Amino acid sequence: MASARTLAPGANYKWIALSNTTLGALLATINASIILISMPAIFTGIDINPLAPGETNYFLWMLLGYMVVTTTLLVTFGRISDMFGRVKLYNLGFAIFTLGSILLFLTPGKGNTAALEMVLFRLVQGVGGGFLFANSAAILTDAFPQHQRGMAMGINQMVAILGSFLGLILGGVLAAINWRLVFLVSVPFGIFGTIWAYLMLRETAMIRKNQRLDWPGNLTFAAGLTILLLGITYGIEPYGSSPMGWGNPWVIAALVGGALLLGLFVVIELRVSDPMFRLDLFKDRIFAAGNVSGFLASLSRGGLQFMLVIWLQGIWLPLHGYSFEETPLWAGIYMTPLLVGFIVMGPISGWLSDRLEPRAFMVSGMLLNAIGFVGLTFLPANFDYHWFFVLLLILGIGQGLFAAPNTTAVMNSAPREHRGVASGMRSTFQNGASLVSIGVFFSIVTAGLANALPGSLSSGLTQAGLPSALADKIAGLPPTAALFAAFLGYNPLGTLLPASALHLLPSAAQAHLLSKEFFPSLIASPFMLGLRAVFYLSAALCVAAAAFSFVRTRPQRAKVAAQAQGADQIAAGALAAGEPLGDTLTTNSILEEDADEEDDAAEHNGVTGGVTGGAPSEPIGAREP
Repeated sequence: MASARTLAPGANYKWIALSNTTLGALLATINASIILISMPAIFTGIDINPLAPGETNYFLWMLLGYMVVTTTLLVTFGRISDMFGRVKLYNLGFAIFTLGSILLFLTPGKGNTAALEMVLFRLVQGVGGGFLFANSAAILTDAFPQHQRGMAMGINQMVAILGSFLGLILGGVLAAINWRLVFLVSVPFGIFGTIWAYLMLRETAMIRKNQRLDWPGNLTFAAGLTILLLGITYGIEPYGSSPMGWGNPWVIAALVGGALLLGLFVVIELRVSDPMFRLDLFKDRIFAAGNVSGFLASLSRGGLQFMLVIWLQGIWLPLHGYSFEETPLWAGIYMTPLLVGFIVMGPISGWLSDRLEPRAFMVSGMLLNAIGFVGLTFLPANFDYHWFFVLLLILGIGQGLFAAPNTTAVMNSAPREHRGVASGMRSTFQNGASLVSIGVFFSIVTAGLANALPGSLSSGLTQAGLPSALADKIAGLPPTAALFAAFLGYNPLGTLLPASALHLLPSAAQAHLLSKEFFPSLIASPFMLGLRAVFYLSAALCVAAAAFSFVRTRPQRAKVAAQAQGADQIAAGALAAGEPLGDTLTTNSILEEDADEEDDAAEHNGVTGGVTGGAPSEPIGAREP
């Protein structure tokens, strides 16, 4: 009797693929957000002050290191998956991610050594996450027929967004018990997902014979993108007397050097016979426009959560009676309209875009986002939550309308044998845009604070009783420390004011300076100037994304539609019988429409015959109609 591992996919395989890739997305997003709210407990547990001089790097790398590594490796992993099998590499990603979680749970020691170990273990998780992200969209595209892919992408992305919210709740609960539980919670799900993926997922993709790995392209891309992202990461740190690090010679060298290496990478990819980054995919206007619009959308919203968290935790929540220590959890709760809008609209938009013109959903989603961002500019620092609720809901609905149709359009336009690298390219653009967005948005807000905050802070400290010389010195400190403190749930003035300075003041003055109202009142006006500039920039990016989303999808011909209907019936019978589809549809992909593409491409190129479960006939690369 054949083992479960060797059986052909059955009629329900697409749902197995959806549930497994959705578990991977849930695990990855829970892990990302659980860290945000748990970092104070984690750093306390290993006896580290992340805001102390020389130790801010640990905070930044815990926050951004996972995303940097994942973004850098996505295209490489996608290309390797196209060469050796998407399911194998996806399964490996689950295992590596789980290993990273176990290592984080078991982190030995305390102090800087433990912090460095945790950063390295987070990078291990990032490698696993890279395999998961690079292949999940490709596996779904392989498993679902074209008329159901939007729905599948919508469900997958909806659960990923839900994971962001669950991570905040779990982090708040588990960190209060023991910080190690924050990492342990991922382990059983990771072990289950690894075993389940190994037993149930099938390799249904086309794998061309005699492919070679593009080592020069891989090395220059990884080095260039890593150096560039490192420059952006360190650019938001203070340098010397400057509140930001963009004038740091090392940062400038990293930005220039990374850009030059990426330029060299493009030259290499245009010359090699089997490139890693399929630049020829951008000749397809839908693939190109979809990736550009996805990049712009991620650029507009990548730093949004970061900015909203600081707004809520540093100003609004303290003014409404919440202690700074409570603000990380409550910030997540008050931001639920953003998640609810996406959770409700994501699957609906995906399902409808399978049946209607997807452009309408992508364009309307980005325009709704633009309206939401402009609406946020009219709110005062201490806003009425009803309006904030409505605007966040609009932003969530807009993102939900856009995400699934955009992902589906990009993946449908990619050739079957290149779907792994296409998925990696799409994710690289979006993750890279999110990192750039955080750097740019944070820099804009910090620049506004650096110009206006010192005067306000010095005046407030002097009125509270501090000597003017000491007040000026404290007010001259980079505002990034105060923003990081608010983000971590610390009282910002408690980190800025030395204990020796506080002891110079009477108890009443100390209580006033460390109250919930003093810092928010000082920071509100200059912070809102920078934040409104960020919202206007995001609105403009959304309008640009809507313009690129307006690119018309390729019209389906009546012949293709008729062939697809027949292929649906044949494939349904083959899947139900557990027969290999290669024997039925002359292809080793389980996509019903792929048979039509192969026949159509063969007819167009004067080639007859097909593939019978082995290596594909040439020419290959037919795209979805």
